Amino acid sequence: MPDFIKDNHLFHNPVEFALSKIGGTYKMPILWRLKDKKWRFSELQRSLAHTSDRMLSKALKELLADGFITKEVFAEVPPRVEYSITERGLKSVAIIDSLRQYGFELMREYDINQQ
Repeated sequence: MPDFIKDNHLFHNPVEFALSKIGGTYKMPILWRLKDKKWRFSELQRSLAHTSDRMLSKALKELLADGFITKEVFAEVPPRVEYSITERGLKSVAIIDSLRQYGFELMREYDINQQ
């Protein structure tokens, strides 16, 4: 496949492009959590160890901009915001699950304890 440019970035193959959309420290774990239910920001932050507000916000904004998740803001005091997965996001879950299973397999091969 020939190289292509999207959003001022040169990509060499479709895998590289896909990883630019769902890769990184927090995007796949966010999508994995949202596959089953809606989550609030604070719930996501508590469930993702060692994440800062800034990094979680950045990942959520990128997933929103790329159409993998939606954000619903409720007119309440205090404000309530819920994130949910879109059809595009759901398509990525099968890939994430395959990577997860492969990760478990590699952990066994490298004798890494699964807690």
